[in-house]
Amino acid sequence: MQLTAKTARELMTPDPHSISEDDTADQAAAFLTHRGFGAAVVIDVAGHPVGVVTKSDLVIHAMERKAAGLTEPADARDIMTPAVFSVREDTPAASVVEQMLALNVHHLFVVDKGGVVVGVISPMDVLRHLK
Repeated sequence: MQLTAKTARELMTPDPHSISEDDTADQAAAFLTHRGFGAAVVIDVAGHPVGVVTKSDLVIHAMERKAAGLTEPADARDIMTPAVFSVREDTPAASVVEQMLALNVHHLFVVDKGGVVVGVISPMDVLRHLK
């Protein structure tokens, strides 16, 4: 099999949906569940990525809050992974795959020159470009 895409731009799913850092954990859970997403980038008011919320983050968060007896709602920034693994649009596709494997992540976000998220790459995106 061979990867037919040459760059991250060719691999990515454009215009990914995002979660505001001020959204609640419940809003993040509803967003991921209703859209069928495994993860979403968390953005600040300027539209820049500040973290990622995954379904796993939500499960871990719920278990920890239950064990601690906490009932007040948390914000997305309280449960997100405060790192966004990203690549530029012109990153070679082979490098994207290597980074996903090396980082052991299921989502790499694609950013433009200004640092704004313009796409996301999942394993399914990579599979679509194998021939």
